[in-house]
Amino acid sequence: MSQPFDPSEDGARMSFREGMSYGDYLDLDAVLSAQHPLTDAHDEMLFVIQHQTSELWMRLVLHEIAAARELLGQDDFRPAFKMLSRVARIFDQLNSAWDVLRTMTPSDYTTFRESLGNSSGFQSYQYRLIEYALGNRNLAMMKVHEHRPDLVARFEEELARPSLYHVALKALSARTGAVFAPEIFRTREPHRPDPQVQRAWEMVYRDTARFWDLYELAEKLVDLEDYFRRWRFNHVTTVERVIGLKRGSGGTSGVPYLRRMLEVELFPELWRVRGVL
Repeated sequence: MSQPFDPSEDGARMSFREGMSYGDYLDLDAVLSAQHPLTDAHDEMLFVIQHQTSELWMRLVLHEIAAARELLGQDDFRPAFKMLSRVARIFDQLNSAWDVLRTMTPSDYTTFRESLGNSSGFQSYQYRLIEYALGNRNLAMMKVHEHRPDLVARFEEELARPSLYHVALKALSARTGAVFAPEIFRTREPHRPDPQVQRAWEMVYRDTARFWDLYELAEKLVDLEDYFRRWRFNHVTTVERVIGLKRGSGGTSGVPYLRRMLEVELFPELWRVRGVL
């Protein structure tokens, strides 16, 4: 009979009384002790972890968007492309997470829903920052955070800088010679479709060899929004599957509200240009 494998014989370090371990580096004691269900309901742990891990992924999304925006502003497209691809894949990961949450039935959810009070994913400030960073700057959405001056300050900091799409449009203008109206770059309202912007993107798509970097940037942005839209859609179907047409715990209309959010376009000209090619 073979003897049990001893990792130390393969050179693995086994003592960490003085060195940094895996758990130390990741601060796992803090991460794994952050789950505090308020009831004895079995599925509440699933609900808590689902949303906590989503927030961790969103933190990474903000990290990647910030870096990509900086690089695009410096006309350094290549590393920015990798970051934008990563953001799309993060939303793909978040999409898969809905499959896990959908194992919770309406009966399961009712065992702890009342413990949520008025808390709701609608109140996620990181999600709002992601929308603002991408260009959907609806200031009305800040009201839910007015009780947190630190968060209001973060929103204002984001609103003071160009969105990712603004930076992309400045590169589009610089490289094609297209001139856009100043209101295109207003930072305190959502981006609206503009015919001049659409014509500039059309120029790129009709001459991809000449404008290859812009063409690749356009497709990275479409890819990102594609996955983002799927995430929103899966959110709607998951909520409808679990609570039907009940109002959301945060006071929204629930599924009707989420369906309305499906109509939001982040980069509208990139979708509309497809119809004229």
